[in-house]
Amino acid sequence: MKRIFTLADQAWLGSNLQYKWQKTLGNYIAVAGGIDSSVKIFDRYGQKKNEINLPGRCVAMDWDKDGDILAVIAEKSSAIHLWDANVNKTSQIDSGMRDQLSFILWSKTGPLLAVGTAKGNLLLYNQQTSRKIPVLGKHTKRITCGCWSSQNLLALGSDDRTITVSNHEGDTIRQTSLRAEPADVFFSVMKTDERSSPGESTVSVSVGKKTLFLFNLNDPDNPIELAFQPRYGHIVTYRWYGDGYILIGFSHGYFVVISTHIREIGQELYQAHNHKDSLYSVAISPALNRAASCGDNSIKVHDLSELKDISNIVHLDDETKGLDQLNWTDDGQLLAVSTQKGNLHVFLTRLPILGDSCGTRLAYLTSLLEVTVSNQVEGEDPVAIRVEIEPTFIAAGPFHVAVGMNNRAWFYALVDNGYERLKDIEYLGTIASMCLNADYAAALFEGKVQLHMMEGDDQDEERQMRLFPDDDSKGRILSHALTNDFLFYSTDTGSVACVLVEDWQTVNTYSHPVGVRKVFPDPNGTRLVAIDDKSDGFLLCPVTATDCSYEIPSFSPTITGVLWENWPTDKGVFVAFDDDKVYTYALHKTTIHGPQVVLVGSTKLPYAHKPLLLYNGELTCQTASGNTSTVPLSTHSFLHTHTHSFLHTHTHPAAGAHTHTGEELGAQLTQALMLKRFPEAWELCRALGSAAAWSEMGRSCLVHMELDLAIRVYRMSGNVGMVMSLQDVKGIEDKNLLAGHLAMFLNDYNLAQDLYLSSSSPIAALEMRRDLQHWDSALMLAKRLAGDQIPFISKEYAVQLEFVGDYVTALSHYEKGMTRDNKEHDEACQAGVARMSIRMGDIRRGAGQAIQHPSRSLKKDCGAILETMKQFSEAAQLYEKGQYYDKAASVYIRCKNWAKVGELLPQVSSPKIHLQYAKAKEVDGKYKEAAQAYESARDWDNVIRVLLEHLNNPEDAVRIVRETQSIDGAKMVARFFLRLNDYGSAIQFLVLSQCNDEAFQLAQQHGQMEVYADIIGSDATLEDYQSIALYFEGEKNHLQAGKFFQKCGQYSRALKHFLKCPTTEDNLAIEMAIETVGQAKDDNLTGQLIDYLMGESDGMPKDAKYLFRLYMALQQYREAARTAIIIAREEQAAGNYRNAHDVLFSMYTELQTQKIKIPAEMATNLMILHSYVLVKIHVKRGDHLKGARMLIRVSNNISKFPSHIVPILTSAVIECHRAGLRNSAFSFAAMLMRPEYRNKIDPKYRKKIEAMVRRPDTSEVEEESNPCPYCGFQLPQHELLCLSCKNNLPYCIATGRHMLVEDWSVCPHCEFPALYSQFTLLLETESVCPMCSETLSVNQVKKVSDCSQYLQPDQLEH
Repeated sequence: MKRIFTLADQAWLGSNLQYKWQKTLGNYIAVAGGIDSSVKIFDRYGQKKNEINLPGRCVAMDWDKDGDILAVIAEKSSAIHLWDANVNKTSQIDSGMRDQLSFILWSKTGPLLAVGTAKGNLLLYNQQTSRKIPVLGKHTKRITCGCWSSQNLLALGSDDRTITVSNHEGDTIRQTSLRAEPADVFFSVMKTDERSSPGESTVSVSVGKKTLFLFNLNDPDNPIELAFQPRYGHIVTYRWYGDGYILIGFSHGYFVVISTHIREIGQELYQAHNHKDSLYSVAISPALNRAASCGDNSIKVHDLSELKDISNIVHLDDETKGLDQLNWTDDGQLLAVSTQKGNLHVFLTRLPILGDSCGTRLAYLTSLLEVTVSNQVEGEDPVAIRVEIEPTFIAAGPFHVAVGMNNRAWFYALVDNGYERLKDIEYLGTIASMCLNADYAAALFEGKVQLHMMEGDDQDEERQMRLFPDDDSKGRILSHALTNDFLFYSTDTGSVACVLVEDWQTVNTYSHPVGVRKVFPDPNGTRLVAIDDKSDGFLLCPVTATDCSYEIPSFSPTITGVLWENWPTDKGVFVAFDDDKVYTYALHKTTIHGPQVVLVGSTKLPYAHKPLLLYNGELTCQTASGNTSTVPLSTHSFLHTHTHSFLHTHTHPAAGAHTHTGEELGAQLTQALMLKRFPEAWELCRALGSAAAWSEMGRSCLVHMELDLAIRVYRMSGNVGMVMSLQDVKGIEDKNLLAGHLAMFLNDYNLAQDLYLSSSSPIAALEMRRDLQHWDSALMLAKRLAGDQIPFISKEYAVQLEFVGDYVTALSHYEKGMTRDNKEHDEACQAGVARMSIRMGDIRRGAGQAIQHPSRSLKKDCGAILETMKQFSEAAQLYEKGQYYDKAASVYIRCKNWAKVGELLPQVSSPKIHLQYAKAKEVDGKYKEAAQAYESARDWDNVIRVLLEHLNNPEDAVRIVRETQSIDGAKMVARFFLRLNDYGSAIQFLVLSQCNDEAFQLAQQHGQMEVYADIIGSDATLEDYQSIALYFEGEKNHLQAGKFFQKCGQYSRALKHFLKCPTTEDNLAIEMAIETVGQAKDDNLTGQLIDYLMGESDGMPKDAKYLFRLYMALQQYREAARTAIIIAREEQAAGNYRNAHDVLFSMYTELQTQKIKIPAEMATNLMILHSYVLVKIHVKRGDHLKGARMLIRVSNNISKFPSHIVPILTSAVIECHRAGLRNSAFSFAAMLMRPEYRNKIDPKYRKKIEAMVRRPDTSEVEEESNPCPYCGFQLPQHELLCLSCKNNLPYCIATGRHMLVEDWSVCPHCEFPALYSQFTLLLETESVCPMCSETLSVNQVKKVSDCSQYLQPDQLEH
């Protein structure tokens, strides 16, 4: 609430004022009080209009029902003073009463004035007829209060504690007594379920300021008296409102509402301690539906529909003595409050909602005589314009504001520092509305629009002003609007005219079937929303040559106004509003549907809000309090999400995550897309992150033909197919063709067809329908566009009809599909005709065509159809013709035509058919043919059965069982052999049929256990092995018993039987015993076997090789190594040097694998034996020097070759002599001359050797030196111990020399080292490794560049 003026007068100081608002209009307020003997009359702006001088102080005053006449009575006077507001004149009438006048009141319904006196007399004065009716003795004491009813009844209260109710003639019709003095008499209607009588039938009165007395004129004997809680204080005043509710103010500041309904009476509906100390007055404004109370030094205003809501609180801090009376004008615009100091404050509680906008500039009424101009969007400071009258309209322009009332308008120019008044103009009629642009004003009055310049010389008035329409026959103008370039107006005949302001010529006129009552152009004047007399809305593009209009969907009939969006990028958005809602619409000019207007959504409009401006989704509204408020449109909620939540999420993801649910974001996405706000929609899709959101945006882009953006969107959603499709159509320039493609992508095929047909390529419609298999539509289009395609479409349609079972129509279309010049196509149609003929029952025609047709598959299809129709003979013939022999044979079998089956059998591959044929032949007794057929059917059991039972051919039966491993067949063969007493064969086939128990029993009965044991092999269970072992144990067959005890894991019993076996040449029992102990890993069993092998149990030591094998089986490699050395020594002693070499080599590699150190003796013996092996190789190759070097090494260790001392030494002498090593030859020859060897020398060499000794030649070829691979010390090639680092040197398995780092290689099998150059040389003539005897070629040997891994000292165990 805004205080607009305060009235104060020296004469009123410190007194309680009397004041009355002019009824109905509220333009004047009459005030009297204090020592002042006058009534001062002020207008609603606080300006004093007149003063009525009285002979004494004012006693009472009242305005008549229309607010035309003010009646005043004063002390010391019996005259009644009247002031006429219309002519501003005062008059007097004599009441004719002799006593002091105390009460005055005008009737609610007519010009009847009631005047009461201090002695209880009454005067009724008719202002119209000047008739006076004195009623003496109405009361016995002063009349203090009263009220007129709407039925013209007068209720009066007096100090004589009575209430009287009189008619307009003054006759008393009801009277009642009270307990105390009355105050505040009112007529009203009590709230009841049913109205007993029309009109105000209840009189209420405050009695002694303590109780409320309700007196029903229709039930005078049962008055109601209501008392209240003492803590409330006394009743200050009360008011009726609504449907029988009473609001009561109490002196202690309480504010109480009660109902007068008989069931609710006595109950407080609402109670509030509105003021802390005291309450002075209450007032109710039905126009505002509000109540006010004043107390202490504040005023509180409540909403009567929700009393808890306090809409305003006003504090009057300067009124320290307190407030007094509170009164509203009838229209609720002004609220007056008098104070104990003698001041009168007037507040503006409701303004007429007047305002206008131009672009983003607003002009609106902020006080009765104040218009505020603001532009918040561009950040301009508001300008308050003081106007001279209270306007009934406001018009805003880019640089001007106009206000006015009736037929007059005042113009103001907006300048940099404020405003300046230009002029005022009187028009030829009352102005209905006005519009401004930069230069012109357009005023609508009496069906015409006057267009004139606002600034300019009066001499040019003729040029500056013009009336539209210039011809009255064009109708009355109902609405108009002005933009920078155009004047628009609409008439009651349905015309909407567009006038170019520059030359005042009509550019375009649109004719509508009914009158158009409102027009709303956009800021540029390119689009215009119009509302016609049917309350329908439509949108025009008035400046274009085309007369096209678009209906606005879901347009509410209550719409009162339209605002266009002023945000530059949303040019096609506008809102239509009524008192309750705002509807958001968007015009989309480029869509696949063509230009269209869509309803985006609606927003609830707060009470008493008038929209003035729409900018970027925010509606600026004017309120009744003279302020503006912003209402964000619910259709633009995504803007707040975009500007706040998204930015917030980037910086504070956790906080932003709770702002909007996925459902809310989805709804906002839909709104953004409907408004074509694609950047915001993109961000929303990213926030949602769902494929559905991207898909929705993609579809919207397609509708709006935004191809580049659509491609981006579908890329984001991973829809590769759509991206490629869009890229294919992107370059199409024909809008209709492009829109058709997009409509097809959106599955709107009817629209796509329409667009294709209106494009430059109508054939695309036919192609689409064909691709979609919409054959009816395709045929219709083909008749119009491409007649040569009809046969092909008919054929494709027939295929579909055949699939769904419509054979009659399919046959027709197949026949229509014949072209006579496309062989492949015609054959397909003929095939269809054949199939459909058979389906339709014309079997002869269909089968005949199928047989003549070259296609095999057709014969198969027709055969299948005939088969389902039980026409087996014809079906089989077609199958046979089509070379589907399996199918033909199957159908021939169904009709028992075995002769045909037999003919076809060689071509039949189906086992099932062979089986059926075989069964038939067996029944006929033709067993050989049956057996062949069973074999073709791969039914081996039946083949075996027929061979055994009917053909007596066990050989083939046995062959088949062995090939097929048939269990049942094996059983049959076993039974056959059992009948022949061939138990071995029977056992074999019983085992094959997995009947092990039967086979075992048979073997046991007939002494065939060894056969059973051989047959069962490794497939038996442990129980089977145990059974066999026990059988052999009983038969004293120790070897077999031990063997099967070992297999079933009973190692102790197995060893016992093996040790009982007699000694044989191959010693199989000992081998088995070693294997058993190796598996058992039992020290006790190991000890038993060792004792046996050492001969401690029978005094006969066994061959050491068995002990070696035992240690190997037990993985006791050290013992095995020692045993191996012993075995090798024995082999050497026996002269089996290769065997000794192989034993040591195998043990050597095994120890290496187990990463156990090699015994030095083993390594040395292996080296010497290997040197011996190399001698033979080099001598055979003719390399005498290498052979001689190896023989020298062997001869130096001749004690290890006791069996061949003389031959070895002889060879050494010969080879050394040949190699030029004469000194070495001499020394070995001298050794041979010893007595023990001399006689053993081969006679053919003896003389030569003796001569060599007699004539010694000590010349010797010096041995080459090479570096040690460990330390590099130079030493002879064949020296294997380095004198410097004391390391045993690795030797070459090809030459016996020590290894060289730079010439290193290894055998890929045994990994023994060899000199690369020598090894490859050796392998040119040899094909095996000299160490491991594995086959080897030169290509397999690779030179090793880094031999460090092979040079690891201390690998030998000393």
